[in-house]
Amino acid sequence: MNLKLSKQVLIVLLCCLLVQFTAQAGSYGPTGQSNQQSPAPPAQQSPQELQQLVAPIALYPDALVAQVLAASTYPAEIVQADRWMQSHAGLKGEKLAEEVDKQPWDPSVKALTQFPSVLENMDKNLSWTSSLGDAYANQQQDVTDAVQAMRQQARKAGKLNSNEQENVTTQGNTVIIEPVNPEVVYVPAYDPWLVYGAPIVAYRGWVPVPGIFYAGPEISFGLGFGIGFFGGFGWGWHHWGCDWHGHTVIYNHNTYISHSRTIINRNNFNNGRGNYNHGNYNHGNSNHGNTFHGSSAPHAQPGTRSGAFSGFDHGGNVRNFSSRGRSSFGGGSRGGGGGSHGGGGRHR
Repeated sequence: MNLKLSKQVLIVLLCCLLVQFTAQAGSYGPTGQSNQQSPAPPAQQSPQELQQLVAPIALYPDALVAQVLAASTYPAEIVQADRWMQSHAGLKGEKLAEEVDKQPWDPSVKALTQFPSVLENMDKNLSWTSSLGDAYANQQQDVTDAVQAMRQQARKAGKLNSNEQENVTTQGNTVIIEPVNPEVVYVPAYDPWLVYGAPIVAYRGWVPVPGIFYAGPEISFGLGFGIGFFGGFGWGWHHWGCDWHGHTVIYNHNTYISHSRTIINRNNFNNGRGNYNHGNYNHGNSNHGNTFHGSSAPHAQPGTRSGAFSGFDHGGNVRNFSSRGRSSFGGGSRGGGGGSHGGGGRHR
C-alpha cells in the first residue's frame, strides 16, 4: 500500500514539473530568448520644457544651483527636511547646523537648510521638484545648458548684472554668478515667468513662496544668509559648485553622483546592467571623479520617471506624508544662519 502511494505521489510531482517546464519554454521564442521586452526609456524633455523647469533657479548663485539640482533628485527627503525645519523653527545658527548634520538626508538636502525659503519652495512645488530631479538625472547636459540659456536671456533683457550682492561674470558663452562676500549669500527673489524678458509659461500648479518670489519683471534682494555656521560641515556652502563645461554638479571637488532611490539615472545603464557605483563611497575619499556620501544606492527599476512612482502622483502630492495644511503663501521664510528676504528688498 505504501509503495503504491509513493508511486502516485511521484507521478503527481513529475506531472507538475512537466507543466512548469512547458510553461517556461513557451515564454521563449525560436531563438531561446524571452519575448518580454525591456521597458522603453521615457521620452526626453525638449529644450523649452527644460528652460521652464530651470527658470525658477537659473539666476541663483552657482553653488546654490548645484545644491538644488542635486537635492531635486531626493524629493521625499526634501519633504522630510522642510517638515523638520518647521518643527525645529527655534534652532538657529550653529545649533541648527549641528542638528541638521545628525539627520540621514543627502548632503545636498542638508545644504538647503541654509536657505529655508528655497527648501520651502521645493516642498510646496513638489511636482516641479520631482520633474527637475528627473530631468537632471537623465538629461544632465541639457539641464545645465538650459540654465545657461536662461542666464543669457536674462542678460540680454538687462536683468542680470553685477551689484552689491553678487558678481556676474562671463567666460565665453558661460555666465557665472557668485556672491560678492563669500560668507554672505543673497538669494534673488523674482517672478520666474516674467524676469527673462519674453514671458515663460508658468509651470502647472506653481505656488509662489515668499522670500524667493517677487511680483513683477525685476529681481529683488533682501537680507543675506550668513553661512559661517555651516562652514565646518562637509555639506556646507563651499563644498558645492557647477562645472559648466563638464555639465555636472561638483561636490567636494568631484562630480556629484546621486544615489537617490526615487530618481534613476538611466544614462548609467550599460547592456541592461545598472552601474550605481555601489561600493564607491567611503566618507570623504573619491575615485574616478565620483563623489561619495552616505546615501544608499537606488533600488528602483530603469526606465521610470520620478513624477509617476515612489509615492508621487502627477500633482506633486506625496503619499504617506500628512497633508501640508498650509495656504499658498504659508508663513514665509524660516530663519537659520541668516535673515529672510522678500519682495520688500532692493531690486534692479
